[in-house]
Amino acid sequence: MNKNIIKYQAYDATCPVRASLMLLSGKWTLMILFQINENVMRYGELKRAVVGISEKMLIQELNMLVENKLVTKKIYPEIPPKVEYQLTELGLKTLPIVDKLAEFGLENLV
Repeated sequence: MNKNIIKYQAYDATCPVRASLMLLSGKWTLMILFQINENVMRYGELKRAVVGISEKMLIQELNMLVENKLVTKKIYPEIPPKVEYQLTELGLKTLPIVDKLAEFGLENLV
């Protein structure tokens, strides 16, 4: 671990760990980011890829990810509606975090 990192109190509003957790702490957030990865995915693809998530929760999580600028949502004006999701530049920066969690899981939990 980097010894040069400034120590922050957990209650400090400027704590970078706290800020990161605010963006990434949803139950399904990291799983959705992991599934989208560097791809462009439609809603139905995500629903099938994130096993166990309800439609309501997937919609809420995707809206939160769009609001936090981790994911872009592109809506095509056609019937039935076509919606695509893709990671933003900020969202792509989360992939190394997700990769480390996957690596930890493979080494210690699976």
